[in-house]
Amino acid sequence: MNTDITIYNSKQTSEDKEICDQLASIIDGELSKTESKVWHAHPVWFIEGNPIVGYSKQKSGIRLMFWSGADFEEEALCVRGEKFKDASIFFNNVSEIKIKDLKRWLKKSQEIQWDYKNIVKRKGRLERLK
Repeated sequence: MNTDITIYNSKQTSEDKEICDQLASIIDGELSKTESKVWHAHPVWFIEGNPIVGYSKQKSGIRLMFWSGADFEEEALCVRGEKFKDASIFFNNVSEIKIKDLKRWLKKSQEIQWDYKNIVKRKGRLERLK
């Protein structure tokens, strides 16, 4: 696991750390060919510089966000972004993480991608990569 992500996780409460550690472990295992780092203050995984998945501590719990998740057609990813193609789910206990679902979403995150890497260059307009 990326050292900065390990440090991020260690700063969470014990319950939130357990969630973060579980998410990071599964994401790292399923997305072994990606780059990961703490980006904009939270852990994010990238494919060729394009952000695809990350998590952060918010008031509602640990938010797992997929940058292109709105197109995954997954009912559980019900927190949708208003401006872009992101979709999220919140966890408050590690027991809420359904590993089978998470692995399916991670597979879709590699197959369905919008180009966030070049969003500034395109003045806020997204283009589909995959």
